[in-house]
Amino acid sequence: MVEMRVAGIALDAASRSPIVLLRDPSGRRQVPIWIDQAQAQNILSGLNRERPPRPLSHDLMASLLEAGGLRLERVIIHTIEDNTFRAVLKLSNGSDRPLELDARPSDAIALALRTDSGIWMLEEVVADASIPVDAEADAEDQEDFRRFLDRTTPADLIRHIGRTVAEADPGPEDGPEGGSPGL
Repeated sequence: MVEMRVAGIALDAASRSPIVLLRDPSGRRQVPIWIDQAQAQNILSGLNRERPPRPLSHDLMASLLEAGGLRLERVIIHTIEDNTFRAVLKLSNGSDRPLELDARPSDAIALALRTDSGIWMLEEVVADASIPVDAEADAEDQEDFRRFLDRTTPADLIRHIGRTVAEADPGPEDGPEGGSPGL
């Protein structure tokens, strides 16, 4: 899963429909989700940390969660079905059994912004729905990787793998029974 952040709201040039833009941590991929005007307002209100004189629906939902002893742990946008994103709210109530509620991504995002909860997306969804943000930087990374591969021999790779395995394999004195604290 990839933790996403709201990069902003944009307008589709053709339809003039609002789009919420979610960006990955590298800043290289962005996932556009088409929403309506009311949803855009709710998300913008959460982004700007606006406090209306009377609570809006998502402010009320956040207050209800708090009053009920629930905490929104995270929002997970987990699939796209028929060009529609699907999301769930992961809630905790202090017990070992987390709660999961189906939600529209726009509502989930608006609520996450009000509760400072993470917005996560399955990597497969990001890969399927994302658009590149910085094609120039991506091309530069690809060129750097090609240069690295051109300079690397199979023997270099074998030596590196050998070092990595040796570093990752604790000896008997490093394990839990050897006196070192275990995890």
